[in-house]
Amino acid sequence: MKKNMIRAAAAGVLLYSATAAGWAIFRGFADGSGPFARLHDQKTSLLPGNRRKYNPGSIKEKTESPLKGKRLFFLGSSVTYGAASQGISFVEDLAGHTGCRAVKEAVSGTTLVDDGEDSYIARMKRNRAKQVDLFICQLSTNDATQKKPLGTVGISENLEDFDTHTVAGAIEYIICYAKKRWGCPVMFYTNPAYDSPEYGRMVRLLKEIQKEWKIGVIDLWDNASFNRISRRERALYMADPIHPTKAGYLKWWLPCMEPQIEKVFRDARGDV
Repeated sequence: MKKNMIRAAAAGVLLYSATAAGWAIFRGFADGSGPFARLHDQKTSLLPGNRRKYNPGSIKEKTESPLKGKRLFFLGSSVTYGAASQGISFVEDLAGHTGCRAVKEAVSGTTLVDDGEDSYIARMKRNRAKQVDLFICQLSTNDATQKKPLGTVGISENLEDFDTHTVAGAIEYIICYAKKRWGCPVMFYTNPAYDSPEYGRMVRLLKEIQKEWKIGVIDLWDNASFNRISRRERALYMADPIHPTKAGYLKWWLPCMEPQIEKVFRDARGDV
């Protein structure tokens, strides 16, 4: 009896170890995180959309942009980082095209929900940026994939009142913290449409929060014209349903996102 219990326990440990190793390999291959990230990098480096001609250096800086010299803080995970594009995302493209100074605080696989030392909130609080002219946060797909609880929109502006173990509480905490610490406008951006009812609910929640907090939202999810691309374009622009290639950021995302980001500063200075 005792031997059987020992065998069962040993089998359980082996199963757990195998499952954990399998998950680490899957994550590394899927989003470029974890110890097996190199497998993912090797795979995505061969994609047509990641050719050198799509590097940020392929575009010239605009002669005039309201973003020139402005410090923009980007908080996010694999999509902000550029996990399927060798660490290059729209952030580098935007900086190269407009002359803005970008702070990219992005770690693959992390969540809005504050459940670890690498969560959005934990990293935002550790970051030493002193001056920020615009704060832009990714609506993380990881919270949807991991089925984090949505929560409800609150009415407080006290940091201690937000339940950061829910998506709603985490989003509101991030907005409130950025406004209190840096005194700057706040924007969020979403992923384009993909097959995820959970993420769709997160987008709807974000729009509720937008009304309460008067923040900007770059909505790529519900933008029908933006999402209306051919199969050939999608194959070039996306490494998988969530992660863009260099071409996707440069040719698809940047033309949509840049004018909306510039508009924050044009409106602030009263440009027509």
